[in-house]
Amino acid sequence: MRLGLRMDGWKAKGGIAFLALAALIAPRLITAAPLDLLDGAPVQIDPSEQAGDNFPGSAFFYAEGAFDPVPGAETVQSRHVLGLDAVTAAPAAIFRGITALDSYRALNCLTNAVYYEAGSEPEDGQRAVAQVVLNRVRSRLWPDTVCGVVYEGSERLDYKCQFTFSCDGSMARMPNAAAWARSRRIAQDALAGQVYAPVGLATHYHTLAVRPEWSSTLQPVAVVGAHIFYRNPGFNGTAAAFTTLYRGQELISGPARRVWPDKPATPPDFPAMPSPAGPSVPAAAPALGWTPPAPRIAPADDGLPESTIRPEYRNSGRPLT
Repeated sequence: MRLGLRMDGWKAKGGIAFLALAALIAPRLITAAPLDLLDGAPVQIDPSEQAGDNFPGSAFFYAEGAFDPVPGAETVQSRHVLGLDAVTAAPAAIFRGITALDSYRALNCLTNAVYYEAGSEPEDGQRAVAQVVLNRVRSRLWPDTVCGVVYEGSERLDYKCQFTFSCDGSMARMPNAAAWARSRRIAQDALAGQVYAPVGLATHYHTLAVRPEWSSTLQPVAVVGAHIFYRNPGFNGTAAAFTTLYRGQELISGPARRVWPDKPATPPDFPAMPSPAGPSVPAAAPALGWTPPAPRIAPADDGLPESTIRPEYRNSGRPLT
């Protein structure tokens, strides 16, 4: 009975203390939210909610204090760039093809990479992607041509090509004319020797939405737009490793062919049949009115690549019957 009385007394005292505390806090809870409205101060809108300031990954930059730069990282003026490490700008180089066709192919390949990898990014994000491509061209770890770097692994069927757009069907989408023109301008500037310093000697990147296994083996250098960029550790991440000369001869201009077109079969030879009148003669045609086709003559080799028309488009342009 005494225990019951004590418990009831404790509950009573605890209830009084809670009510007293609530009396002190409640007015603040009630008035804290509308104070800005009552005194006429303008309402502060989150920049990430502004249409003009919003882009994929923009929330990363507006998370105040959540991602502070590493001390010593290069100070970058653009609000789309967050430096994560002190960087050394890539060595400047001009990427000029041996012929006009080589230069055109290099520009077209780099434009594709910029557009399909970062078409919705601010210019900083597109310039960063272009710099990664050219960094790979100058590194001994990758091909020494622009198209070779962009379309490396595009023949794979497991979507593990170096640049995803080259093997996942993205290029079947018709590019937007204005966005394509912007990507082409950025690619042209990069090939002309304009270096994008914030990503330094980065050779890898991925979007902020994923975290591939290889990312833990590389050194992050910067976040630009919706991508985080990495450089190789050790010697391969220093300027001394980026001395490979650009070949200047672009032998390919697009993704590798995956399905080889069927070639017409050579007409079969009919077996010879014995004849009582003399030596063997060719068998007669199997059906009345049928004439064996003439032997197929292989066309002369003109040095041009074979047609890459996909099977589903081979009948395009033919009249309907």
